[in-house]
Amino acid sequence: MQLTQKETSLLKDLKEQEQICVEKYKKYSMEANDEQLKNLFTQIGKTEQNHLDIINQILNGTVPEMQSGGNQQTQLSFTPTYTAGDTTSPNKQKDSYLCTDLLSTEKHVSTTYNTCIFEFRDTKIRDILNHIQKEEQKHGEQIYKYMEQNGMYN
Repeated sequence: MQLTQKETSLLKDLKEQEQICVEKYKKYSMEANDEQLKNLFTQIGKTEQNHLDIINQILNGTVPEMQSGGNQQTQLSFTPTYTAGDTTSPNKQKDSYLCTDLLSTEKHVSTTYNTCIFEFRDTKIRDILNHIQKEEQKHGEQIYKYMEQNGMYN
């Protein structure tokens, strides 16, 4: 497979974004106060590492085979840890900040994938990038649901 200069540049941008995601999820999983949130960040971090590995494979000239069946992530349900009206708890404030930052990161990364998808000639690579983008959107949904159930999302 021969990538154009533009495709290579876009993949390098995606690689940088995925590296940031991996680092943030790892760091934030250790900083979060709520065990459910720690687990969520750990799970998403593993998926982000997989995304990084896939981008590296493409940069190295290999087009990996994607699993059929779409998004294989498990759905998480959360038991509210924090009360909706509690805005003074330092633990809730910190966890809310971590979630807000990661939700913003996911929005940015998903947008980056959207742009890249339109710039690739190879249909298989476009499909892979689309698959990853859907997983990024799912990450955002999971963070949103956690925030909503814990009175962190207005």
